[in-house]
Amino acid sequence: MLGRHRVALVLLSLVLLFLAATARLFVWPASGMPRRVDGIVMLNGSGNRLNTALDLAREHRASAILISRGSKYWGHGDVCAPAIPNIKVICFDPNPETTRGEAEFAGRMAKRYHWQSMVLVATAPQDTRARLRFERCFGGRIYIVNSAFPVREWPYEIAYEWAATIKALVVQRSC
Repeated sequence: MLGRHRVALVLLSLVLLFLAATARLFVWPASGMPRRVDGIVMLNGSGNRLNTALDLAREHRASAILISRGSKYWGHGDVCAPAIPNIKVICFDPNPETTRGEAEFAGRMAKRYHWQSMVLVATAPQDTRARLRFERCFGGRIYIVNSAFPVREWPYEIAYEWAATIKALVVQRSC
């Protein structure tokens, strides 16, 4: 009887640990940015990313904005930002069509333009993995601002982000 209680306690502890990690990594990650950075990078995906990124650019929070037009599933297609006074606007199609491709492109642009800091516009579920990917391709300070995200997409996104984060940690360890 005591053995069953121990097993149940261990299983309950593992479930609680998993839920706490999920909450910290994918639901309520640390986010925010200083008043100004060198570049704004809008990542591809669902949520209100484009408006969030454009609001930051219009507030002149950076001198440049990179907009990922992304994949065939979530891409913004030919959508790019309208001209914004005194802001360099660069739209790009990542290769590969993933966060990894976005990080590689942003890393090259940061090197070209001598950036020391950037803010990523993502959604909460993608936040942790995006930070991991970008830290491998960019040596400066990385901040994240998360845009609104549809509630109905949370279950899928959390499952997807667990798998994609493990892949980024174990399989794809370079920029």
